[in-house]
Order: sequence, then C-alpha cells, then structure tokens
Amino acid sequence: MSRHHTRVRAGQDRANLYDEITDKIIAELEAGRVPWVQPWGTAAAKAPLAMPKNASTNRQYSGVNILILWGAVIERGFSGQSWLTFSQALSLGGNVRKGERGTTVVYADRFVPSDEKRRAAETGEDVQAIPFLKRFTVFNTDQCQDLPDEIGTTAPPPPPGLIEPTVEALIKATGVAFRIGGERAFYAPAEDYVQVPPPQAYFEPINWHRTALHELGHATGHPSRLNRDQSGSHGTKKYAFEELVAELSSAFSCASLGIVPTVRHADYIGAWLEVLREDNRAVVRAASQASKAADFLLSFIPDSVAGPPSDSVVDDCEAA
Repeated sequence: MSRHHTRVRAGQDRANLYDEITDKIIAELEAGRVPWVQPWGTAAAKAPLAMPKNASTNRQYSGVNILILWGAVIERGFSGQSWLTFSQALSLGGNVRKGERGTTVVYADRFVPSDEKRRAAETGEDVQAIPFLKRFTVFNTDQCQDLPDEIGTTAPPPPPGLIEPTVEALIKATGVAFRIGGERAFYAPAEDYVQVPPPQAYFEPINWHRTALHELGHATGHPSRLNRDQSGSHGTKKYAFEELVAELSSAFSCASLGIVPTVRHADYIGAWLEVLREDNRAVVRAASQASKAADFLLSFIPDSVAGPPSDSVVDDCEAA
C-alpha cells in the first residue's frame, strides 16, 4: 500500500474515533449532563468515587479514557472502576463472561512507514512520523469471573478529615502564589497568582477545595509549568477551551483525592458545545492536557498519600 493510502486510511480511522468520542460527549452536554460529574451526582451510581485503573497493572487511565470509562460505569451500573483486557483477565486466571460487551478506549502513538524511512535516508531529511489513534477493548471486572479476590477492589476514598490537609499541603507545595480574599475566584496569568475567597464564603467548605483545584488547574498552564496557550480573552473559543481543561483537571484531581467533582462553571456549557461541534479533536486534546495538569498538581502530594501513576495513553493527541 502506498504511503498516501496509508495516511488516508489512518486519517479516516482517527477521524471516526474522534467523531465517536466527541458525539457522545456532545449528546451528554446537550441533555444537561456533564460527563465528568454525572457518575457521582446520581443516586444510581454504584461505583465508588475513584479514577479508573487497570486491574492487572494497577495503573490509572488518563486523558479522554477517563471520561470514556467513567461514562461506561454510570451507563451500565458497574460497581467498580477497575478494568482488564480480555487477555489480562485470562493471565490472572479468570475470564470475561460469555456475551459481555467491552468498552473501547484509545491509545495515541506514532509510526514511521518503511518507505518514509527510505525517503528520509535518500534525501537526508527528517523522518515524518504519522500520528494515529489505536483502539483497544477493556472489560470492567464486574464482567469477569474467577479473578483473584484482590483484583477489582477499589480503595475506599479517604475519610473527610484527611481531604482538607492534603489539599492545603498540595497548595503550599506547588509554589504557586495563592491569595485568599476578595469575592471571586480567579487565576491571573500575567502576574501568575491564584485568588480564592475565604472558606467561610462558601456554603459547603468542600466547595472551597474544589474551587482552589480549578484555579490551580489554570495555573499549571503558565509558561514556567506546562505552557498552555492562555491568550484567549473572555468569550473566545480559546478561553472556553482553557476553561474546559481546568474543569476536567479539577474533576480528575478531585476524584483522585476523594472529593466528589462538581461543575464549577455550568454557564460555559454552551461555549464548550460550540468548541466541540467545530473541532472533533477538541475534547481529546482538552482531556489529555487536563490529565497532565492534574498529574502535575498531584505530584506535589507526599508519597504517603499519592496514588498509582497514570497510564500514558492519549498523551500525543495534541499532535494526532
């Protein structure tokens, strides 16, 4: 197959995947549900609050796969956040029950076709790698049988008394200038500081922590940290995209810390829908950047309370 046809086929498959993921999230938002909050905001939720993880490797999933797997948990009423591939279930001495339907997650990578290697060798130019999204299927441990007892159990969230000190320790350890006061929460990119009203200004104290994590999510984008484009002014698509990154980053950080995520800025849902409808890669990029932001913030928690590392999936989606 020629390099052109390989590129076209790979491009079509990636576009289909982006469309599938984006269409599902758009449908949820249009129905008034926020996918990264919905699993924990309903009485029907059976699964404990946690980040999805691979039950074989114990590594957390990242990026858009968090949204895909959280969505599958609430949609299908699973009781846990642990997942396995078909072969991993077998390798652990169990198996996927007959007739069970898996959930498709994605992995971003790049490859270099052999004719591209030859072309680069002949011309002396750099090799051009082709980005692609690879699908693979995972099954919730609820869909498996005969697994070892210790597989599939999700650690319970920390007691409420442990949450606040952990967040406060994280705030101090990040080194981000953090001011408490005023009547509104914001991050000022030019001066690089976060400001959040005092905890007593919030109806529920835990909302102070959710707000702090949202604003710290913005702060990770500073050039001295993860260097995201934060040049969009209020009302622009760039601004809406950065808000989506901060919302997702806060949800991922909250879930990792045992705090139920909530929507900090429901009034942006219309703007997010506009961004998602215009660019079928936007939610994948936003979720990937949010994972990096949350991982950056959570890396400041002392090892004694830190969770397992994330699987580095969809990390290349900005370029894909």
